[in-house]
Formats: sequence, structure tokens, C-alpha cells
Amino acid sequence: MLVKYNEADIENISHSVTLVPRLEYSSNLLSEIIDVFSEKLYDLRKSNCDFVLFFDESDKNHYNAIELERNFAFSLEVLTTIKKRITSIFGIRSIPEVLPSLIPMIRTISAQFFSIVPICSQRLSELSVHLGSIVLDSASLTKARFDFSQSNHESSIFLDEVKLMVDSKISKQYPNVDFSKLYDT
Repeated sequence: MLVKYNEADIENISHSVTLVPRLEYSSNLLSEIIDVFSEKLYDLRKSNCDFVLFFDESDKNHYNAIELERNFAFSLEVLTTIKKRITSIFGIRSIPEVLPSLIPMIRTISAQFFSIVPICSQRLSELSVHLGSIVLDSASLTKARFDFSQSNHESSIFLDEVKLMVDSKISKQYPNVDFSKLYDT
């Protein structure tokens, strides 16, 4: 079970048991999305493997294919981290600490893939709604307060760190590609 209760939570147990199935549903939904992204990334890497040796700088499609791979790699890394954070929830009081910064990350990825993988974008939107309702319900049970500006800031910092990491991996994977052109396209 994702949420474990301690004695301080006993008074809220009747209210908080409704959070557990929603957290489990959210975790399962996220796992399904991660599986789709993993498969798509695998397929992209397989189709892009020739670019390691035979990259045509004049072909915009080559740049677009690598950019798509980079976006999938970035998103998969973020979603995997989100999954780890969701499964790290150990009690109702940890929900307001863990979840608020995850929601903007999910929305960012959903927006990036709206036209590329619409079903995943839709599922990510659904996931953000579920997690948002869990955050609000847990906050009302624990009397927690939020600083949405801080949550957005934490999300932004994390996304920037993952972007740098993924850009570094992609640069090493495709040493013959001039990535300054990739970012200009």
C-alpha cells in the first residue's frame, strides 16, 4: 500500500482511506504512461542509431528525429522521478510535501506531447487532476498550507537539471551532430 499510517493519523483515517485508492490509481496510470514513453524512446533510438555515423547536417528531418528523441528521453526521466516520489509517500502528512511540485512537471510534459502522443498527453492531464485533488484533500485533512510559487520554482529547477543531464547524454550519443543547429530549429 502506498500510504502507511501512524498514530497521529488515526483521527483522519476514515477520511484519508479515500486517498489510498486514488494514489494507487495515479501510480498505475503513471506506470502505463511510462511504459508507452519507454517503448517510444526505444523505437526512436533504434531508428536514430544510424545518425551516430551518418548524420546529414543538411537534412532537417535528422535534426527533428534527434530532437524528438531528446524530448522523449527528458520526459521519461522526469516521469520516472515523479513515480519514485509518489511511491515514497509514507503517510498522509507527506502528501502535501511531495506532490505539489510534481503537478507542474506533469503539465509541462503533457503540453509538450499534445500533438505528438495525444493519448499520453490526455492521460498526463488526467494524472495532474487526480494528484491535485489528492493534494487538496490531504491538505484539508492535515491543515497544510501551500506556497504554489515555491512549488513552481522547485519544479522549474528540477526540469532544468534533467534537461542539462539529458542534453549531455544526447550529445555523447551523437558526437557528430552540431547541437547548436538542433536548438535553433
